[in-house]
Amino acid sequence: MVGLAFAGIAIYTVINFAAAIIALSLARDSDTAPVVLGAGAVLLALVALGGGAALLFVRRPWATGLGMGLMIGWAISSIVTAGYCTGLNPGLYG
Repeated sequence: MVGLAFAGIAIYTVINFAAAIIALSLARDSDTAPVVLGAGAVLLALVALGGGAALLFVRRPWATGLGMGLMIGWAISSIVTAGYCTGLNPGLYG
């Protein structure tokens, strides 16, 4: 289960990187950049927290580890990057 938690963190990091590339490229030359970045932040939170909670409810050891890993990955990414990589930083929107 612990190994799968680390796998969940790695999976979230890959998802976060891909979502950041997509969101930043879509918001680069747009007047609706705050909306695009906000939608990306909501999508990341839904994938990490919603997907992680859904995997916890499966009640299998592999799903529990992976779900916890997704949620831990979101939390670590939020703390280490001061919310920039997860869209929690209000400086992104103004």
